[in-house]
Amino acid sequence: MKKLMLLVAAVTLLSSTAFAGKKEGWEIELRQLSLNVTSTEVHNGDERFDEARAEADSQTFIQGKLDFAAKYFANKLFWSNTILGEYGKTYVRPRDKEETVTENANKLLFTTDLTYRMWKVENFLGGFEAGPFANIGYETQFDNYNGHPLRKVLRGKAGAKLFEGKYLKELYVAYVVEADYTYRPESTDTAYEAGFRAEKEIRDGVKLKANAYYRDYQTYTKEKVSDLDYEFEGEVRLDVMLWNNLSVAPFLNYYCASAQRFEGVAQNWYTGVSISYSTFFKKAVEK
Repeated sequence: MKKLMLLVAAVTLLSSTAFAGKKEGWEIELRQLSLNVTSTEVHNGDERFDEARAEADSQTFIQGKLDFAAKYFANKLFWSNTILGEYGKTYVRPRDKEETVTENANKLLFTTDLTYRMWKVENFLGGFEAGPFANIGYETQFDNYNGHPLRKVLRGKAGAKLFEGKYLKELYVAYVVEADYTYRPESTDTAYEAGFRAEKEIRDGVKLKANAYYRDYQTYTKEKVSDLDYEFEGEVRLDVMLWNNLSVAPFLNYYCASAQRFEGVAQNWYTGVSISYSTFFKKAVEK
């Protein structure tokens, strides 16, 4: 992690020039509002059929996602506020049995982030800005599920960031301190974290997007069975514009985590196609 921070700092210093921000004012963007729905209804199905579609169980999969950002560009400061929400359920209706319901997503995250616009890089990786940043976020859930308490985590980060580039929307390394109020007594945890968000236009109306983060936990003041050693999440999606900011997007999402109290790595592969909407409500002024 320390080597990565030094590398980012070195590249930024060697490639940069003194900078006064070009953008000014508010920029408000709905980055993604998407819905994934699939449903299978089977009537008079029987496992003795030699056709999978006639012996399958009825099931419905529903998942929605909201990604909203309100950003303010000042001469030397960049203030970003985001809301990220994901929620989804799978309903399985076996023959002659009760319906079973499982959650496949349940997350609500609010963040506010202040970055010092120290440098502007013009001719490297499509250009970007860079500087130190501090971030405060609150992570919770829409509801508690399967007897687990509602997740409540207050998280602070500080580190270095490359941001607002043509391709590189965000690349950061940070030291993390989080207060976990999910269980009593609460725990104060520390971690190192790195992440990125990038996009590239393949052709007119087709855009490749990718994002990921890795969080490596270091210490816990109160030990719990659920304490993580590390977690990673990454997503790749191809947004194909259909009409007036409405797009269809095949995607691949991967999540994995390792706990400190038991062996093995939990993994979740999630692939699908979503219908999503995105738009700018207001754009910052180019100076």
